[in-house]
Amino acid sequence: MREDEAYLWPAIASNRQVPNTVAHEFLTLYSHRADVPPALWRTLFNQVRQDLNILVYAAVFLPEQQLDLLDLLSERAATGCTVRIALGDPSSPKLLERGAEEKFGAGIVSRAENALRHYAPLHNCPGIEIRVHATTLYNSIYRFDDVMLVNTHVWGLSAFAAPVLHLRRLVTGGLFDTFAQSFEAVWTTATPAYPR
Repeated sequence: MREDEAYLWPAIASNRQVPNTVAHEFLTLYSHRADVPPALWRTLFNQVRQDLNILVYAAVFLPEQQLDLLDLLSERAATGCTVRIALGDPSSPKLLERGAEEKFGAGIVSRAENALRHYAPLHNCPGIEIRVHATTLYNSIYRFDDVMLVNTHVWGLSAFAAPVLHLRRLVTGGLFDTFAQSFEAVWTTATPAYPR
């Protein structure tokens, strides 16, 4: 089968100590976000059924890479999937700070504004909620049910050049849950993105 016990029998894994399962939750490390295969993004968007959560400043690569992303998100929501997207608030000083750190200037603000335009057609779609946040992002988080891509942020690098962790949830309180809780913490501080 080429799968470890924790993946095949999560109930057994949940009885183990969390530190023993962290390695099992970790699927792959990509050196750069740009190395994540477009087909993987596509597969994850196609397979998600319950929870699709995105926490980013902009991530304009998604609608540019997946040309039918808005239709795909609408379809997911229509089948009962909860879609939550938290984008960076273009008016937040945190975005300008990140732009300065990445030597990108106000470009990140423009990207956040562009992301808001990309997702605007979804703002009245049942099952989809889009918010803006004004937090310092240490990671961009892309959750697809019990699978997650975490784009770490490295000072001075643009997100596309920073590493990505590919995780799967196996136990309560593991690595996956650490990032899921981070999403929830930011989500509670975020405000509706539309109307603007």
